[in-house]
Amino acid sequence: MTYNAHDAYLESRVLSAAPLELVRLLYQTATGAVREARRHLEAGKIVERSRAISKAGQVLLELSASLDFKNGGEIAPRLFQLYDYMLRRLTEANFKQADAPLAEVLGLLATLSEAWDGIQEQPKPAAETHQPWAQPPLPTDGAECSTHSWNL
Repeated sequence: MTYNAHDAYLESRVLSAAPLELVRLLYQTATGAVREARRHLEAGKIVERSRAISKAGQVLLELSASLDFKNGGEIAPRLFQLYDYMLRRLTEANFKQADAPLAEVLGLLATLSEAWDGIQEQPKPAAETHQPWAQPPLPTDGAECSTHSWNL
């Protein structure tokens, strides 16, 4: 296996990624592998298709293993069941050489990926700094705002 610039970039990205970013990277990897499997299926490339499906399955296993059942509430077991379902569909796609299960897994991954993209890392609270040039906030009690308010 050769180590190229893309591999180095990916390794750097993984090593410096926050937990949410790692999940996003895993979804991207699984999505790419399923797309690749579909292309290989269409082209009749059996070994390449199987390899791509295996890669997608490995990512789903990694996602399953990373679930936090203690602190994950009801979402962790649900994700586990969904990952398990997708693994079974990938196995079916490989065994039957069928595109429909791959298309279904791709749709599920897209939905999950979109949901994770909506989750934001919790920003660390920045120390508030006084900015004397900043405009004062507008009143919230319905009071009239003067266009020339000078507080000298």
